[in-house]
Amino acid sequence: GRGFSLEELKTAGINRNFARTIGITVDHRRRNKSYEALQANVLRLKEYRSKLILFPKKASQPKKGDSSPEEIKMAEQVTGTVLPINTKPARERARAITDAERKHSVFQTMRMARSNKKLFGIRAKRKKEKEEAAAQA
Repeated sequence: GRGFSLEELKTAGINRNFARTIGITVDHRRRNKSYEALQANVLRLKEYRSKLILFPKKASQPKKGDSSPEEIKMAEQVTGTVLPINTKPARERARAITDAERKHSVFQTMRMARSNKKLFGIRAKRKKEKEEAAAQA
């Protein structure tokens, strides 16, 4: 992707302008479609924020979010990828096709589902008209 969404940043408690200054890319166009992905990205942001060591602009006057002098002394530059995403999808093993799967037609099932969706309104209208006709008779 191109960066974290504004909703992810807000949930993680990070201002979008501040995020850009500490190396977090922000994509204002992104929308979160799934709650699980949102939570995963919020966890990534919080983990990054916890490991981040912020140096003060003036060593004599450290501000609220800056790291302590002990943390600054222990700081070292990261040269590899910062917090890589290591989620690999579960690979399904090859197996023999069962008789039920062999008899089941996916094409036919999809065709019926498409047809049912298309004809849903017409069927509901006919059912309603039939009930009205029965009520009048």
